[in-house]
Amino acid sequence: MVLIKPDGLKKSLTGNILTRLSEAKLVIVGAKVVHVSPELATNHYEHLKNEPFFDELVKYLTGELHNTRRVIAFVYYGENAISRIRELVGATNPEEANPVSIRGAYGRITTTGVFENIVHASSSIEDAEKEIKLWFSPDEIVEKLYPTKEVTISNVKTEVWA
Repeated sequence: MVLIKPDGLKKSLTGNILTRLSEAKLVIVGAKVVHVSPELATNHYEHLKNEPFFDELVKYLTGELHNTRRVIAFVYYGENAISRIRELVGATNPEEANPVSIRGAYGRITTTGVFENIVHASSSIEDAEKEIKLWFSPDEIVEKLYPTKEVTISNVKTEVWA
């Protein structure tokens, strides 16, 4: 799973990022623009909840730091997808990332120490499954990646077009 984070959107880097990611020769099987709630951001960064920078990470992903409350989420599919994407994305720390990687070219570290690294990319098969299931429902992905089940839900409110 790949996210183009609020700073990437604010800087109008979506096209540049997608062009670079296309070098992986993978297939996009899910894509959407997401308004990131504090709950979603907290769940996404749950593994970092004890870090001193956790609250700022949540503010970063929800868009509070960039005044744009959206990200674009993608699911890429194909052989060695994680390693191929991670190579193009570069190291988490933009200063340590290869200068020709996405994070090396466009990322920065703020004066408060937050890594504004433009994108998120799943780091393992386990993380990818957890993140895909967090950000996407099965019907938003065009490949059957994981087992699903059919359920009947009653008394569910949903918004429809008027």
